[in-house]
Amino acid sequence: MANQEVSVKWLENMSFEGEVNGHKIILDAEETVGGTDKGPRPKPFMLLALAGCTSMDVVSILAKMRVELDDLKVTVDGELTEEHPKHFISMHVKYEFWGKELPLDKLEKAVNLSEERYCGVSAVYKKVMPVTSEIIIHEV
Repeated sequence: MANQEVSVKWLENMSFEGEVNGHKIILDAEETVGGTDKGPRPKPFMLLALAGCTSMDVVSILAKMRVELDDLKVTVDGELTEEHPKHFISMHVKYEFWGKELPLDKLEKAVNLSEERYCGVSAVYKKVMPVTSEIIIHEV
């Protein structure tokens, strides 16, 4: 079994320097809770992890299917609880593809393979909340 590790180091107030795979990022809170807004909040990274994971899968799968994209944008919207501890109770993934005469069946297959087989982030999230998706095609 493989392990991965990330770390955060306290900088000041509510800001931290995170390190992931040798890359550094600043995390911070908004000013109303003692931060100085030097960087993003931690919770949205859960959405970013899903968007990044499934995007990489889909691009890789479509390349193997010889589907040429002009562009891809994946947006993840998460619904948070109102009460503490505030956590996501659902997520919705929107896949937007740009290209000429893109085959919907192959786009759907790539998205499905990512969501059901390859994306480990999606696999974990689906154990605790509904994760839905949609595909939008922009013809260029």
